[in-house]
Amino acid sequence: QVHLMESGGGLVQPGGSLNLSCAVPGRFTGLTVMGWYRQAPEKQRELVATATSAGKIRYGDSVKGRFTLSRDNAENAVYLQMDSLGFDDTAVYYCDVQQKLDVGYGYWGQGTQVTVAS
Repeated sequence: QVHLMESGGGLVQPGGSLNLSCAVPGRFTGLTVMGWYRQAPEKQRELVATATSAGKIRYGDSVKGRFTLSRDNAENAVYLQMDSLGFDDTAVYYCDVQQKLDVGYGYWGQGTQVTVAS
């Protein structure tokens, strides 16, 4: 069973920065995609950024140029550096991990709150 450990988040002023981490403790193979989604109140969950095990990274349009995702395959972890945060970035951020074995599996973290407020 894959368990996701999320850390980071919190309260930051507009223009500030935060860092989120998501790790999968233990030895797991087939972790094809790891990344982050977010959901603001009364809005649909949206892509923030994901990274494949091969290093291909995809960003949501609203965070391009401001957020940077990195992945450490040896540690089964992803790190999201969020810069130039604005009010619209306020949301619960969820780590997402996709695992491909004989079939595909998807896992969500419990979510971490990011609040941008002055």
